[in-house]
Amino acid sequence: MALATLYTRAVIGVEAPLITVEVHLSGGLPHMAIVGMAETAVKESKDRVRSALLNAQFDFPASRITINLAPADLPKGGGRYDLAIALGILVASGQIPAAALRDTEVMGELSLSGKLRPVQGVLPAAMAAQKAGRTLLLPAGNAPEIGLLANCHAFAADHLLELCGHLKGQAPLSPVATQHPQTVLNVADMTDIKGQPQARKALEVAAAGGHNLLFFGPPGTGKTLLASRLPGILPELSPEEALDVAAIRSIIGQPILWGQRPFRAPHHTCSGAALVGGGSVPRPGEITLAHNGVLFLDELTEFSRATLDVLREPLESGEIVISRAARKTTFPARFQLVAAMNPTPGGFNASDSRSRAYTPEQLQRYLSRLSGPFLDRIDLYVEVPTVPAEVLQGRAQGESSAEVRARVQVAWERQQARQGKQNRDLTSTELHELGMLPQKERQMIVDLAERFRLSARAQHRIEKVALTLADLAGADEVAKTHLIEALNMRQLDRLGVMQ
Repeated sequence: MALATLYTRAVIGVEAPLITVEVHLSGGLPHMAIVGMAETAVKESKDRVRSALLNAQFDFPASRITINLAPADLPKGGGRYDLAIALGILVASGQIPAAALRDTEVMGELSLSGKLRPVQGVLPAAMAAQKAGRTLLLPAGNAPEIGLLANCHAFAADHLLELCGHLKGQAPLSPVATQHPQTVLNVADMTDIKGQPQARKALEVAAAGGHNLLFFGPPGTGKTLLASRLPGILPELSPEEALDVAAIRSIIGQPILWGQRPFRAPHHTCSGAALVGGGSVPRPGEITLAHNGVLFLDELTEFSRATLDVLREPLESGEIVISRAARKTTFPARFQLVAAMNPTPGGFNASDSRSRAYTPEQLQRYLSRLSGPFLDRIDLYVEVPTVPAEVLQGRAQGESSAEVRARVQVAWERQQARQGKQNRDLTSTELHELGMLPQKERQMIVDLAERFRLSARAQHRIEKVALTLADLAGADEVAKTHLIEALNMRQLDRLGVMQ
């Protein structure tokens, strides 16, 4: 009778909880059983493991084999446990020494020939193993992801035989080398935009303060083009932020573009679950895939009202909690929202003669697809008018993304030095404590609130935008001109929507 204990990691949301793999060999008729809330793909691993061990010329024990995946109340899925189960059987049967796997975590899927196949979600698991001070054994296909972690002690192999040779000390593997990946910047440049000075300024303000932005205007005016340029003027991700983005992409099995801010543009037919995440075992949605980047919602009024309203909490908290009967899963969702829409069902401004066919009731019904609380969470509302033909055909080019990014970077640094966070994240108390809004300008906010029936949230957002405008100007206080400009970038009345 023999018992072996190994460690691996599951992936639940963006976390990687520790899984203990216990393999017990006992007398009785040959049989293999896997217990511990294992899903179908995990239970099928017994056939993959058996074939892999036999094809690798190992002895498969003719015993009763019981494999326990603990904790038992945590669901386990996928083929990531194959390697741990196979090594557990080899340790329990005395074919490899148990001491070689002390303080070690293993993960990987096995082919029938014994070849190791990469698995998803390795990066969060490696981060957890590194924090626990354990060595990691994994497939060679996952080595590039592990190389992103500094000082992570890991070994990668292509085949089960290579890994066993390493554990026996016969052919030691070289540790996975730490890589220094080059940052992949967004290639879309602001020079592609012709005209639209106000929209360009709004894009710069949004980037500098992290503000949410809504473009509205007729078709073909460049709303989508403008939105796609936002990632290119945002400052580079910090190493910690880049690692968070890489970990999320690792979970869903997408290639990692180191240092590039995500830009997600889901279709308007997507459901609320696709947007925020969901499933019996929760998976990240579009807002998590846009973490530390940009979520672009084109044709905003074509999204269902219920779908848009699920964004209200994440826009405030920067995370989304998916609740199920057994447990709650929290996903990061600190994204910047950029949306685009047409002002009327026909696409043209209400003052355009082509929109006269619509009654006021039809126009209001069209705009009522957007709830007031959702709109209240957007800082900037900017009209994107039709570009004159002579401007569109001209050779004149505006500033490049690099020039705009330089100013945005300076504004970010001012905010970090002053308050340690972006302006959009300031609370009302923190805004007051900064003391950057003189009494005269504060009274102006009161007058504006009464005149335009601004909610408390809208007042605070105007203050934050004005603060960002002051940062871009290098001013130490918010001036009247900054407040006026901030209000001009929040003109819902042009859409016929009251705040």
